[in-house]
Amino acid sequence: MQDQIVFEDNHLLVINKKTGQLVQGDKTGDLSLLDLLKNFLKKRDQKPGNVFLGLVHRIDRPTSGLVIYAKTSKALSRLTQMVKNREIKKTYWAVVPKVEIPKAQRLVHYLQKNEKNNKATVFPKVTQGAKEAILNYEIIKVLDNFQLLEIDLETGRHHQIRAQLAKIGAPIKGDLKYGSPRSNPDGGIHLHARKLEFHHPVTKENITITAPVPDNDAVWKACEETKNLPF
Repeated sequence: MQDQIVFEDNHLLVINKKTGQLVQGDKTGDLSLLDLLKNFLKKRDQKPGNVFLGLVHRIDRPTSGLVIYAKTSKALSRLTQMVKNREIKKTYWAVVPKVEIPKAQRLVHYLQKNEKNNKATVFPKVTQGAKEAILNYEIIKVLDNFQLLEIDLETGRHHQIRAQLAKIGAPIKGDLKYGSPRSNPDGGIHLHARKLEFHHPVTKENITITAPVPDNDAVWKACEETKNLPF
């Protein structure tokens, strides 16, 4: 677990989640990062009792990247409010096919979650039962068959990036649920929670954290090699 910790102090623990890891327990019953981290901290810090650790926000299981956990109840309550107030800036990287889309664009859609198939339906206009979803993207690298998008979220809806990119004809690599033609070998998708920017909930200092991409994937490594625009 130590190698996944990218930031830690008395109040916060920020993890670079691997593809396929659960951020917290679900109906599958699989061991989650929350459980693994509690066990790790208990052993590492030789704590006699239960370890307090609260999940601040979620990212999808097939996604990699940054997840914040709170080590104190004070930090958890403040960070949870910061998430609601959109005071934590989240930047994602997504690998999509090399299709013709604008170099940069603000996408505004309306998303409705389908509980039965765990999928978001995208509408172009205000629709009853659908929530507004806004993101901004920029193409920052072009490879032979793919292109890398840097995405800033304005809202945090269920499967938002996956659904919105699929809607404009650019499904994320490996994302079968949203139209990618083939899966990735590890069952994940090429969506990475790359950067977090926020004020520390207790000390108030500016925090900026960047997560390296998965190191076992050739496409991701090619994306990280250089981020210069190819235009």
